[in-house]
Amino acid sequence: MLADPSLQPITSLYVHVPFCAHKCTYCAFYSEASNGEIINRYVGAVIREMELVAANLKPHTVFFGGGTPSLLNLRQWEQILQAMERLNLLGAAEWTVECNPATVSADKAALLRAYGINRISMGVQSLNETLLERLGRIHTREMVFKSCDTLRAAGFDNINLDLMFAIPGQTMSVWRETLTEATALGSEHLSGYEVIYEEDTPLYTQLRAGQFGVDEDLACNMYEELVTFATDHGFQQYEIANFARDTTLTSAPRRSAAKVDQPSTLNLPSHACQHNINYWRGGSFYGLGPSATSYVRGVRTKNWANTILYCEQLERGQRAIESREELDPLARAGEIAAFGLRMNMGWQFEQFQQIAGNDMRQEWSKEMNQLVEQGWGRIDPQGFKLTQPGLRFADSAAALFLR
Repeated sequence: MLADPSLQPITSLYVHVPFCAHKCTYCAFYSEASNGEIINRYVGAVIREMELVAANLKPHTVFFGGGTPSLLNLRQWEQILQAMERLNLLGAAEWTVECNPATVSADKAALLRAYGINRISMGVQSLNETLLERLGRIHTREMVFKSCDTLRAAGFDNINLDLMFAIPGQTMSVWRETLTEATALGSEHLSGYEVIYEEDTPLYTQLRAGQFGVDEDLACNMYEELVTFATDHGFQQYEIANFARDTTLTSAPRRSAAKVDQPSTLNLPSHACQHNINYWRGGSFYGLGPSATSYVRGVRTKNWANTILYCEQLERGQRAIESREELDPLARAGEIAAFGLRMNMGWQFEQFQQIAGNDMRQEWSKEMNQLVEQGWGRIDPQGFKLTQPGLRFADSAAALFLR
């Protein structure tokens, strides 16, 4: 007899670290300038939140995002990692920590590696000094190269580099130079993001003030260049903006993603980010820290996007949850369909029905045919996926599936 899925532990954990040395001009994520006293208080609070969910958690993937998690000092990291060890939360097959180049040290890298962190995602964004300044980044291009060397020396063999395109003032020539230098660093993963102008960010204010314009054609061409360049340099695109190397023929196979709601038969490159795949395939996860979202057994919760309030709630021994939401089955299936279409492979109909409990051919036949007619989708007897033009505008395509 199969075990009741509702009694199985959650296998995916996200921890939000909201602190930054400096707020970037484009960033709309919840983050704040670092403050030693508040960070210490946050560390105590996030450990308390871990204690409240640990009995229901057996991480297969862990992701510390931010903010800038690598901004935490050695003592603060030791407190968190020792607590995770005490709570039996170590040993994830994939454990990612986001880093900024200006915050990586040999001692910190060695500590993270010693506790089982095996993947680093580095916020490079650009290797052009002028563009780094435009984005409000505090690191230099030289810090990127030095940080990569530091991480390799500590034993990290799975590094992602985040890059941005369509930055104000960025030409195609500069974008190609960045791609050339980034791929030369030999990372196992690349993520490429178009600049998005979110309200309440300095970059949005500058755009509205007419300090620069937006060239949609150039942005599209830069995206196409990213796909072509990455593919030509040994990466496989598996999601709109994510590219990974496949080393299965030259190294031991990685654990399958089956425990994160992924059939083990999916043909994914070996260094694809399993944590993110869990999101795109509708898996459950715990999100800890200020502003973090969880999806556990059909219920979505969101923590307060306020570090002080978050800490106060946890210091009283309770979760710092601002809102709860339980979608009806069809609405949730539509969300799962939309997120899954971000991946190149799209959805196999049987796989989708197994995960979401609905048949795409019945509920979304009209929408799929509309996308096929636009040249944004491709349908066959086994499934549906977006074409390369469709992936470029995946948000618009995916919106058709929401109920």
